[in-house]
Amino acid sequence: MSGNSFGTIFKLSTFGESHGKAIGGVIEGCPSGLSIDEKFIQDELNRRRPGQSEITSPRNEKDQVELLSGISEGISTGTPIGFIIRNEDQQSKDYDHLNDAFRPGHADFTYLKKYGLRDHKGGGRSSARETISRIVGGAIAKLILKESGVSIKAFVKQVGEIKLDKGYQELDISKTEESIVRCPDPIIATEMEKLILKAKEDGDSVGGIIQCVIDNVPAGLGEPVFNKLHAQLGHAMLGINAVKGFEFGRGFESVSMKGSEFNDQFVKEGDRIITKTNHSGGIQGGISNGMPIFFNVAFKPVSTIMQDQTSVNYRGDEMVLKGKGRHDPCVLPRAVPIVESMAAMVIADLLLISRTNRI
Repeated sequence: MSGNSFGTIFKLSTFGESHGKAIGGVIEGCPSGLSIDEKFIQDELNRRRPGQSEITSPRNEKDQVELLSGISEGISTGTPIGFIIRNEDQQSKDYDHLNDAFRPGHADFTYLKKYGLRDHKGGGRSSARETISRIVGGAIAKLILKESGVSIKAFVKQVGEIKLDKGYQELDISKTEESIVRCPDPIIATEMEKLILKAKEDGDSVGGIIQCVIDNVPAGLGEPVFNKLHAQLGHAMLGINAVKGFEFGRGFESVSMKGSEFNDQFVKEGDRIITKTNHSGGIQGGISNGMPIFFNVAFKPVSTIMQDQTSVNYRGDEMVLKGKGRHDPCVLPRAVPIVESMAAMVIADLLLISRTNRI
């Protein structure tokens, strides 16, 4: 299997399956001399781990990271940082009835066609449990970005048909972690929680949208042709499990606007040149313009539901699949730190690339 690495200078390579002994990875390109805050890394993992509330999977995992290399006395050495997170609460027997079945919405059929076999226990490598490694990579990327004053905050903007109809500028994003659904508006958050619990009660699932805001990104990051900044962010987000859509700035909404409405006019504020509006989402010509970068990521409903579904087995015989196991009725609350992590790795990588491009 190829395609297990992400990044150019700051590069993360991951390994492991949902029901294997461990999930892990190797981070290359982390500059030497960086203070590695292990508590911060673990706190980021705790935001993603299962079992944190009644609206997430009850799988009981500590998700304790073990940093194996590349760090000496809390400081990065510039060499590869290896790490693992051991799986402790696999219940593989929950998947015995899926040994030769194709689950609707999952990668069972496509994995079998590509590799000639598949790991039916929790989806194997296609499981979202692989994203644990991305959290570790993203946490270290955030430590790099912290030194440059860059901050990345994501929140749940929509669950099902319940929408947060406010721009990020109108929200106190610091309140995101006060809600188990990770929506910074307490009234909307309560409605979202009720909807997720109703889907859980019905043995069903629900999707939604996460918005991410990146502040204090310096102007000039990104390449103007094939490696546009928004294209790299799109690549990062569309590589997350269950993601079905990506838009930055005003995105699809911009098609109903005129150029006179959409164009961000430049003004001078103090010693900085900024734009009066930010419809372009902080990116123009594929390069950051110094304004906040914001984008939306759409997640489908979780494919595993606790309802009977018709499908076929390897021989093409029709069968009924019964829902079983421990699964999230909505992936969004736990996906917020994953979105942040992928964004952090993109921006950290581009910052390091920009340093190498200057004399």
